[in-house]
Amino acid sequence: MKIHEYQAKAILASYNVPVPRGEVAFDPEQAYQIAQKLGVDTIVLKAQVHAGGRGKGGGIRLAHSPEEARQIAKEMIGMTLVTHQTGPQGKKVRRLLVEEGMQIEKELYLGIVVDRSTSRAVFMASEAGGVDIEKVAAETPEKILKEPVEPSVGFQSFQAKKLAYALGWDKELVSQGVKVMMRLYRVFQEKDCSLAEINPLIINHKKELVALDAKLNFDDNALFRHPDIIELRDLNEEEPLEVEASKSDLSYIKLDGNIGCMVNGAGLAMATMDLIKQAGGEPANFLDVGGAASAERVADAFRILMSDERVKAVLINIFGGIVRCDRVAQGVIEAIKEVKVEAPIVVRLEGTNAEEAAELLRQSKLNFVVAKGFKEAADMAVRMAKA
Repeated sequence: MKIHEYQAKAILASYNVPVPRGEVAFDPEQAYQIAQKLGVDTIVLKAQVHAGGRGKGGGIRLAHSPEEARQIAKEMIGMTLVTHQTGPQGKKVRRLLVEEGMQIEKELYLGIVVDRSTSRAVFMASEAGGVDIEKVAAETPEKILKEPVEPSVGFQSFQAKKLAYALGWDKELVSQGVKVMMRLYRVFQEKDCSLAEINPLIINHKKELVALDAKLNFDDNALFRHPDIIELRDLNEEEPLEVEASKSDLSYIKLDGNIGCMVNGAGLAMATMDLIKQAGGEPANFLDVGGAASAERVADAFRILMSDERVKAVLINIFGGIVRCDRVAQGVIEAIKEVKVEAPIVVRLEGTNAEEAAELLRQSKLNFVVAKGFKEAADMAVRMAKA
């Protein structure tokens, strides 16, 4: 789960990480009032969308009076912001962070991510802040300093000092930096983050470290422990079909292809998408209906698939282990009768009672094509989508 920058900064501030003064505005008048309250010469208005690269897309602008802040807010609120992370469709700006401008002497990067290969969190720091850290990692990886975190003891102060000195900071900055790093790690650990990032962390004209921007992502599986975090969720920033799928407890991710996939099991879903691509097609989604593919659950899945106008064919790939194939087939038949599905459907069922399931599908006289194997199913779905 992602949250907005102003929300992330509020969490960091609660852990005593220095951040600029500012508040969120939902309309131009609020922006004017916040600018008046700040009482500074330079006011920064930042579009609050779940995407990076806002500055290059016109999502970060400066004002030099409350009146100018109000005028800029009129132009920004309601605009469609297009960045390299939003895609060409962009994202609608519904709120702005209005905060004090800062005099910047240097921009740095701090971040914590989970390294899946080592099953550990990794604390990263770089002198190349304020830019795409992915680009830095690809082109100049030596600029990114890393400290793996031992789960049994957590991130230690000596590791923070090691990073701080490696960044070339003097004694005063090292002292500040250690505090910021330790507090950022506490946020990461206590809030069950999958990512905690300050980019840029700046050194201002007073030789103080300030989190000029912040990004926090949270582990969905741990949200039951954090009702306060769940309240920060902005459904406007999420794909509508993914939101709808979550209501039915379906694992769904929208993709750019035209072959709808309905599979039970995440591993099988990944393999299905791979085989579709090998056959020359493109999957329209990742959709895991789980082990209990009941008629109601399958019907919900079909509704979501058919809500995507790009879907030209549907591939149902079910392995009957926990659940019998004939029960799945009956659920699919009932779901098709309930939900209008105009796209051709390829079904591949393997496992317990697979033959009985295939016979049920044939006898239903609905718009099904039963495939005998995994590859055949993918090839048929790709041909149908192209036709």
